[in-house]
Amino acid sequence: MRGKVAVKFSDLGEQSLKNIARPLRVYRIGPPATPQQTAARSEALPLPDKPSIAVLPFVNLSGDPEQEYFADGMVEEIITALSRIRWLFVIARNSSFTYKGQAVDVKQVGRELGVRYVLEGSVRKAGGRVRITAQLIEPKSGAHLWADRFDGSLEDVFDLQDKVAVSVAGIIEPALQRAEMRRSAERPTTDLSAYDLYLRALAVFYPITRERMFEALGLLKQAIGIDRHYGPALSWAAYCHMRLVVDGWAEAPEPNRRKGVDLARQALEAAQDDPSILANAAHVLAYFGEDIGAMIGLVDRALALNPSFARGWYLSGVLRTYAGEHDLGIEHVATSLRLSPRERMGQPMAAMGRAYFFKRQFDEAAAKLLMAIQDDPGFPTGYRYLAACYAHIGRLDEARAIVARLRAITPLVMPSGAQLRNPVDRELFLSGLRLAAGEAT
Repeated sequence: MRGKVAVKFSDLGEQSLKNIARPLRVYRIGPPATPQQTAARSEALPLPDKPSIAVLPFVNLSGDPEQEYFADGMVEEIITALSRIRWLFVIARNSSFTYKGQAVDVKQVGRELGVRYVLEGSVRKAGGRVRITAQLIEPKSGAHLWADRFDGSLEDVFDLQDKVAVSVAGIIEPALQRAEMRRSAERPTTDLSAYDLYLRALAVFYPITRERMFEALGLLKQAIGIDRHYGPALSWAAYCHMRLVVDGWAEAPEPNRRKGVDLARQALEAAQDDPSILANAAHVLAYFGEDIGAMIGLVDRALALNPSFARGWYLSGVLRTYAGEHDLGIEHVATSLRLSPRERMGQPMAAMGRAYFFKRQFDEAAAKLLMAIQDDPGFPTGYRYLAACYAHIGRLDEARAIVARLRAITPLVMPSGAQLRNPVDRELFLSGLRLAAGEAT
């Protein structure tokens, strides 16, 4: 029987674990660092040109030297999972393990390994149970960016290692992204590279408003002007054009549609198996009418490359709902929230609310959609579906009040609904929205 890990972010599900399954492993630890090695690493290394992290050996608190193998295997699994994040520079195990058994200062580690972030932790085994703690630190400032613990059974130690590694990687990715965006925003605004412009664009995306979308697009255009093959900037610029169309903020929707499609295709050409680019481009192209099965295939490929990719699971849920696969859509959005429980909830809640709406579970849908617009009050999609939901359950006064709030943020009340491939779903949505807007059905 496989062991279970009681992670407070909840079980990640067998599908994501199968994607990273590996055969039984034996871990070996090299000899401690020699004086020559210690002297060689005493000088500060320059930081890479992208976010960088070292995972230190986890401390074995079990009082049992035999558990060193488990603790070391846990770290190796986390390093492997983090290495799937293509924008992240991860120090190899052979370097980070030279600190094994030593009391070191993370600031010293940051200087010696040339990294911006350090992950450290401990493993404590008692009987058939194990507790794993981990914390993410920024060495330069000493700030603790994230910390948590995981409890589980040792019935299957390798399954436990996999589950914790996926959880840690999924949580660290958005934590690092937020830290990088803050760091970029604090820099002077002159002589910015394409990467810094890209980070600044991500920092202004949410919560979604018309003004923020245009500001983000302007920053991304500057980044693309510096590097016209910069895949992440291309894919997010495509997303901006899509949002301007979806949310009714484009003065002439057709040019934005064409530009969004063109940028998404350029991003795919530059992707080189980058999960974020694949997922963003798939979302844009799916919304604008590309074959939905092919676009779901792109997102599936992104998740195979990085099973810890929270946004990828969210976008997979969105596309599954477009395709009429509502149960799977709910499941995939829930996985994204388990992997990134501290993210903004507006868009994931809107996605889940849409899926429940199409399942005709209107009370559940309304609860999710209310959470969505409370968290992201400038995001029109949540208002549209909540208005349609209220209309279908006979709460017309509330439906019309929601439409009034919608009109305050966009002139586009009635979208085409063409992204919904199931005609029954499309008509359910549009008929409810027409009723809420006081139009003839």
